[in-house]
Amino acid sequence: MQDLFEKIKKNRGPLGTHAKESHGYFTFPKLEGDISNKMIFRGKEKLVWSLNNYLGLANHPEVRKADADSSSNYGMALPMGARMMSGNSNYHEKLENEIAQFMQKEDCLLCNFGYQAMVSSIDALVDRHDVIVYDSESHACIIDGLRLHMGKRFVYPHNNIENLEKQLERATKLVNESGGCILVITEGVFGMSGDQGKLKEIVDLKSKFNFRLFVDDAHGFGTMGATGAGTGEAQGVQSGIDIYFGTFAKSMASIGGFIASTENVIEYLRYNMRSQIFAKALPMPIVMGALKRLELLRTQPQLKNNLWEIVYALQNGLRQAGFDIGKTESPVTPVYLNGTIPEATNLIFDLRETYDIFCSMVVYPVVPKGIIMLRLIPTAVHTIDDVNYTIECFKKIKVNLENGKYNVNKIVSI
Repeated sequence: MQDLFEKIKKNRGPLGTHAKESHGYFTFPKLEGDISNKMIFRGKEKLVWSLNNYLGLANHPEVRKADADSSSNYGMALPMGARMMSGNSNYHEKLENEIAQFMQKEDCLLCNFGYQAMVSSIDALVDRHDVIVYDSESHACIIDGLRLHMGKRFVYPHNNIENLEKQLERATKLVNESGGCILVITEGVFGMSGDQGKLKEIVDLKSKFNFRLFVDDAHGFGTMGATGAGTGEAQGVQSGIDIYFGTFAKSMASIGGFIASTENVIEYLRYNMRSQIFAKALPMPIVMGALKRLELLRTQPQLKNNLWEIVYALQNGLRQAGFDIGKTESPVTPVYLNGTIPEATNLIFDLRETYDIFCSMVVYPVVPKGIIMLRLIPTAVHTIDDVNYTIECFKKIKVNLENGKYNVNKIVSI
């Protein structure tokens, strides 16, 4: 038998192992100043590619005013309590109605946190008789929801529709015996690789199998589709998505999220999602701010147009410069390089300190060993000059990497 604290002291976890060397620089960095394309990191201005402020709403003057006015009018406490007991309001319901209409769904449920909502909704929707079939690259919030599922779950290789069909055949046999249901879960836009889930192909499988489709479209809501209604709209299968999840934490530059579906499903979730039943309602300033953000998303298409102008310039420029950006079909822009973790840390240090560019680094175990992924998030407030400068700097760090400049056996000391 061992003491819990002693166990934690010995095993820091895969990320925590490097906490002393990385904290405050590679992990838990502090970006200060107004949220924009350039911010302050350790006292110096950096060009930032790491914020999910897709439409540039974080510092939009109308958004700032709505946030400030609602904070002044209501404070952060109202409404006080969980919505089921004492925390409901006309504005919460107004926001739900407007989102449902925008998403072309019958009804909508506001959620306090996106991650929490995915975990809790999966828990509420299925029981031990049901089977979940999910994409292998599903976000951690989906994986954690799956861990709560007491029934069977089958995974199919990322976007492999042929294998998905095989998993659905397996699932169908099981539910025919158990009397259960099948729920397929995937993402609209995958947040690391930037490629889209094959929603159209999955919806087409409904002609052969009896299942419902749950789509996490955190990165697609506001960025994809003619109106910004997401990846389902972009692929022409919005009606084929049975349960749609979106977050306020990306295109809306806020916090919270929503689930949109039929009236029957939303009513069920409203009364059965434990994370909402037993949690305080979203504060009024968040709700009022979300109403303003949704209004701008609907009425100012130039925001999305500006975003995609930067996306196309960045991605086309990187490809033309010989960089591997994978199969991205969204604003998410990964840049794949070959190198070790020490090389990755030294590369990032050089990028930040020499070239004043701040972007996120992804290494093993998120990507395979020997791969460095630099993850860029373009926004509507970036400029073409930002894009051109970044590509030129990336050319230089790629040469440095290939010439062994970052080839050291230790992580850089900060």
